[in-house]
Amino acid sequence: MKLDPISLEILGNKLTSIAEEMCLTLQRTGRTLYVKETADFCCALAGLDGKFFAYPRALGVSGFVGLDCSTAIAAVGELAPGDVILTNDPYRSGGLATHLPDLQVIEPYFHEGRIVAYGWGFLHASDVGGKVPSSISPTNHEIYQEGLQIPPVKIMRAGQLNQDVALLFRANSRTPDANMGDLKAMLGALATGRERVMQTLLQHGASAFLDAQLDLVEYAALRARAVLAQVPAGTYRFTDYLDDEAGAGLPVRIALAVTVGDGNILLDFTGSDPQVAAAINIPSHGLPHAWLTLRILALIATLDKTVPINAGLLAPVSVIAPQGSLVNPLPGAAVGVRHAAAVRVNDALNGVLGQALPDYMPAASGGTIIPVVVAEPARHGHGQNVQVVEPMVGGTGGRRGRDGADGRDSSISNLSNNPVETVEAETGVEIVHYGLRSDSAGAGQWRGGNGQEIRFRILQDDSFVLARGMERLRFRPWGAHGGGPGAPARLVLHRAGEAPRELGKIDLLPVVAGDEIAIQTPGGGGWGNPLERDPAAVLTDALRGLLSVDAARRDYGVALVAAEGVQALRVDDAVTQKLRAQPVALSRFGPERDAWDRVFPPALLDQLSTVLFAMPAAARTRRRRQVFAAALVELPQNFPQQAASEQQLARAATCFAEAIPHAPASAS
Repeated sequence: MKLDPISLEILGNKLTSIAEEMCLTLQRTGRTLYVKETADFCCALAGLDGKFFAYPRALGVSGFVGLDCSTAIAAVGELAPGDVILTNDPYRSGGLATHLPDLQVIEPYFHEGRIVAYGWGFLHASDVGGKVPSSISPTNHEIYQEGLQIPPVKIMRAGQLNQDVALLFRANSRTPDANMGDLKAMLGALATGRERVMQTLLQHGASAFLDAQLDLVEYAALRARAVLAQVPAGTYRFTDYLDDEAGAGLPVRIALAVTVGDGNILLDFTGSDPQVAAAINIPSHGLPHAWLTLRILALIATLDKTVPINAGLLAPVSVIAPQGSLVNPLPGAAVGVRHAAAVRVNDALNGVLGQALPDYMPAASGGTIIPVVVAEPARHGHGQNVQVVEPMVGGTGGRRGRDGADGRDSSISNLSNNPVETVEAETGVEIVHYGLRSDSAGAGQWRGGNGQEIRFRILQDDSFVLARGMERLRFRPWGAHGGGPGAPARLVLHRAGEAPRELGKIDLLPVVAGDEIAIQTPGGGGWGNPLERDPAAVLTDALRGLLSVDAARRDYGVALVAAEGVQALRVDDAVTQKLRAQPVALSRFGPERDAWDRVFPPALLDQLSTVLFAMPAAARTRRRRQVFAAALVELPQNFPQQAASEQQLARAATCFAEAIPHAPASAS
C-alpha cells in the first residue's frame, strides 16, 4: 500500500460519503415508489479497472459490492467528459445488470484530461416492456420476452441527452414518464458524485486519490482473508431446492461444495441443475458474482464490523459454476426472477457455513422475496399505473443465542417496506391488513423470525396483480441443530360470492374491484432443540400474538393456560414438565423435503447431473424430465405436498435409481 494508514482512513471515509451522498440524491429525486420508498437502487465509485472502491455502508442495495463495470465500459469505446453509459443487458454487460428492469448508468470522471474514476448508479425501473406489466414474469422462457434489451450505449454525449436512445427507451415502456423521471434522478446522482470527486481531487491531489483506490481494495482483501482464515479448513457440502421452475415442473436443485483454507474460499456449484426454461436463472458468467457470494460478504462484515466495503472483499473468493447451469446460463436465458434462485443460493451457503461455524451461522431465512405489483388503468389519460405494493419477505433464521428477526430478511434483501399511506395514495389499492404472521416461525431453542402477511383490496376493475418470486410453498425454510422448519408460503384470492381460493404461485392475475388478495410469507427456521426454549420466552411470544396456545404445546411442550380471574396467559409448570419429558421427533427440513430425499437421494442426483452435463445443452432439460418421470409416475400427483405410502416411496426410489444408468451420454 502506498498511503499511510491515517491518510487511507480519511480518504476511505470521504469516498464512502461521496457514494452515500449520490444515493441520497437519487432517492430524493426518484420518481417511483420502488426508488423513493423501497430503495431498490444504489450508487458507487469504480476504479480504472471498473470495480468498486467506494460503496455505501447503509444506503441502497447492499449486495452489489462485487459488480464489475469494465465490460460495459469497454463496449462503448472512447469516452469524453459528459458521456454517460446506459445498459440493462445481463449478457452484454458481463453481469453488471442481472435482469432488464435494473437500469445501470456509468459516467467517467475526468481530471486534467484523463479518467480518474467512474461514477455508477442503478435502479429498478417500473417497466421496460415485455409481455407483462413491470416486465417480470416467472414464466418467461427466454430473455426476448422480458422487455427491451439495452446493450451498453451512450445515453449522454458530452453532457447532452442522446435523444435517439431516449426515444427508443420511452417507446418500449408502459411507464415512459416514470422511467425518464428515474433516469434523470440517476443522472443527478452521477453529477453529485462528479462534483464531490472534483473537490476531493483539489484537496488531496490526483496521486493520493488514485493510490487510495488501489490501497482501499487491497486493504479490504487483506482483512477479508483474515476473517476467512478463522473458518476451519475443509470441504463442506449442502443441497437446497427451489419449489419448481415457475409454478410448474420439477423442483430445481442447487448443490454447493465449499472448500476453505489459507484465507481463501472456493464455491463449487457442480451438481446444480441445468438452466431452466423459466426466469429464475442467475447470469453470473461463471464469476464470483454478487448473486452467488453475498453470504460471504455478510460473514466477513459480521466478523469484522469495520472492514472497508469494496470489491476487495471478494478477492479471496473463487467460483466453479458449470456453463449452462441454473447459476451460469447460456446467453438468451430468461433471468427476470433471478433473485428467487439467489435467495436459495444464500440458504445453501448458510447450510454449508453452518457446518463450519455453528456458533455464527443461522438457520434458513424465510427464503422468498415477493415484490407484489399492481398494474391498473392510469387515472389520467391512457396507459397503466404500475407500482410495487410491498416487497414481501419472510423472517430470518434463528441462531445460537438469538431469535430470528420478525418480518425481515437477511439473505439478499435490505429493501424497505412501503408506507401504507403512500401505497393507497399512489395506487387503487386499499390495505386491509399488514403485519406479522403468527405460528409461521420455525420452532427452536432460538426460534426463527415470523413471516409477514398482507391482505389488500382492489378498487379498480381491469387491474392485474403480480407476485413474482414466490418460493417456499413446497419446501419449507429449514431449521438447524435440532430446530424445526418455518411454515410454507400461501397466496389466497377472496372474491365476493366465492369460497377463498388457494392460488399458489401466480404470474399475471386478473382482478376486479372488490377482490382481496392475501399473501403469507414463511417464517425462518429455528435453531436448537425447541424443548430447551425458556418457557417464559414461549409465553411472551403467545402474549404478543406470534404463537398460538396450540403451537406452544405442540412445538415447545409448553402448556399455557388462562390465569385465574384475568384474561392473560400463564405457564402451567407441572403440565409443561410432563410434556417436555416426552421425546419429540422434529424434522429439520419438513415432511415434504424428507419424502423427496428418500426418492431422490443426493448421491444419485449427483450422478444424474454428471450424465446431463455430458449432453448437449439443448437436450438436458428433456432428458432430466424423462428420468424423473419414471419415478414420479409411482407417486401422488401433488407429491411431496401430498404424502405417499411407504410402498409408493420404495417403488419410486427403485424406478429412479434404475432410470439413471439408461440416460444417454449424448442426445438421442
